Amino acid sequence: MTAIKLTLFVVFLLETLVFSAAPAGGAEGIISKVATPVANYCHLKFPAIREETLYWDRPVLKDPSEGDIIDFYGPCDHDPLGKAEIQQQRDDWRRRLRREAMDGD
Repeated sequence: MTAIKLTLFVVFLLETLVFSAAPAGGAEGIISKVATPVANYCHLKFPAIREETLYWDRPVLKDPSEGDIIDFYGPCDHDPLGKAEIQQQRDDWRRRLRREAMDGD
C-alpha cells in the first residue's frame, strides 16, 4: 500500500468511526447514520413503519426495541417517513401478504 492510499484509508476509517459515534443528526427515527467521505452517501438504520399506519396521512415508526430495523444505503437526507420510504414499505407489505396468502392455500 502506498503512503497516499494508506493515508486515505486511515482517514476513511476515522471518519466512519466519528460519524457512527455521532448523533443521527436529529432526523426522526434514525438510530444510526454513517456517512462516507465522498458524496452524499450514508448507511442509515431506522425502525420500520408500523404496518397498520402505512396508509395513514402520518405513518408511525415502530419502537426500535421491536427489532424491525431497516438497513438503508443511499442519500444521507433519506427520510424514514418520507414518500419514497412509505411507498417502499407499502410495496414490501403487499408482497409479504401475497406470499402468505399463497403459502396458506
